[in-house]
Amino acid sequence: MSTVEPPSAECKSAVLQSLSKVRATVQQCQQNSGVFTDARLVAVSKYKPASAILAAYDAGQRHFGENYVQELCDKAAVLPSDIEWHFIGRLQSNKCKALAAIPNLWAVETVESAEKAHKLNDAWHSARNHRPLNVFVQVNTSGEANKGGVEPHQVEDVVRNILDSCPALHLQGLMTIGSIAGSQQRPNPDFCTLAELGNGLRQKTGVELELSMGMSDDFEHALELGATNVRVGSKIFGTRPQKETIASATATS
Repeated sequence: MSTVEPPSAECKSAVLQSLSKVRATVQQCQQNSGVFTDARLVAVSKYKPASAILAAYDAGQRHFGENYVQELCDKAAVLPSDIEWHFIGRLQSNKCKALAAIPNLWAVETVESAEKAHKLNDAWHSARNHRPLNVFVQVNTSGEANKGGVEPHQVEDVVRNILDSCPALHLQGLMTIGSIAGSQQRPNPDFCTLAELGNGLRQKTGVELELSMGMSDDFEHALELGATNVRVGSKIFGTRPQKETIASATATS
């Protein structure tokens, strides 16, 4: 049976301090915007060891985000079952079955086509999970060729496909990874585009859609523009190590 190495006292202290600051910032940003319901904070734990995740878990954090399917599978197998995992990496059709095997997968934030939505729907249904899987439609708001996501003018088609043909999925909202150039602008054009799309789709479909936007460097501004789900990694866990230097991100036997 695999076990997780407990976090050191130094790690627990550092993570608790950073997490508390981020939580306070989220609350303050929302109050400044006239919103008093906490946005969901997703602690992005990519490349971080399971012990660091436990430090955040012990501080009350439950939503965690991972970019790689195998890393998510490995961590989910050894960490507490009440963690609510978010997959935030590029979704590949051949990985849907592996994701569906994680019973406490809370959301896939990177659905970028009707085809992938159907693959994920079938996989989640086949795994006989007891609840629908939350999904966000990823939108390429910047038009960058290297970015994942559906083009803004195609979002409605994907949204309607999920609503009409994917009973094992629950449409949670829209998601974007903004451009570097956009992050330097105020207001951020990527966040504005996502908010406009969300408002338009609410009017057309009658479905309330969350907005997943903002990361460590710009989550405060994202909250000002209506984000309900922010993905924060380095501000909580510190700078990530390079992938090739990681010996193990999960358990020790």
